[in-house]
Amino acid sequence: MSTSRSEEEDWIKIDLHIHTLDDPKDAVDFSAHQLLERARALGFRALAITLHDAVFDRKEVFADAAAMGILLIPAAEVRLLGADVIVLNVTAEEVAQLKNFDDLRSLRARRGGSIFTIAPHPFYIFGGSIGSRLVAEMDCFDAIEFCHFHIGLFNPNRRAQRVATRFGKPMIATSDAHRLHAFGRHYTSMPMPPALTVENVFAGLRNGPLGLTSPASSLTDFVSAIYFV
Repeated sequence: MSTSRSEEEDWIKIDLHIHTLDDPKDAVDFSAHQLLERARALGFRALAITLHDAVFDRKEVFADAAAMGILLIPAAEVRLLGADVIVLNVTAEEVAQLKNFDDLRSLRARRGGSIFTIAPHPFYIFGGSIGSRLVAEMDCFDAIEFCHFHIGLFNPNRRAQRVATRFGKPMIATSDAHRLHAFGRHYTSMPMPPALTVENVFAGLRNGPLGLTSPASSLTDFVSAIYFV
């Protein structure tokens, strides 16, 4: 999938669902610094390292990202009652207090627009997908993920798009990268804000316009991804 955008504007590439070797649960083949080097080479300007149930907080990596002109947003992929939720601009203390969706509602009430939540891979048939519960918990989410894992008739993102349209939520394309070569092909684009800050990025995601780049998996990629999982 790829949406069109004006060539007269300066757009930036962002990826808000990435894993690194720091992840406490998943197998990953690249470090945070390897990610930054690849991101700089590919022209990314905003990233989120979303470890499972943990906030990436290595200060030296945030400093290196800033030196490269990349906004690195503290984040986590949290599992609540069996469903994964991406929470952006969150602290480790806040993540530790999240046990269910009511806890997430309370956090959103306290923090307002300073955090951003995404429902990742909502209609995929594997652990961590929220499935049909997404409708009941929709007030907990700012956006819905357009998952990278699709080919031909197999594309649960179609259902996600219908739900996003129904509730007026933006779709966010991400790589969910666990291997370095998987990063860079799937991402969201947005107009460059006046200043590259967390607040401005979130405002741009909420208000649009957005461009989604998420090409179909090749058969080799598809089989490889299944094997890797």
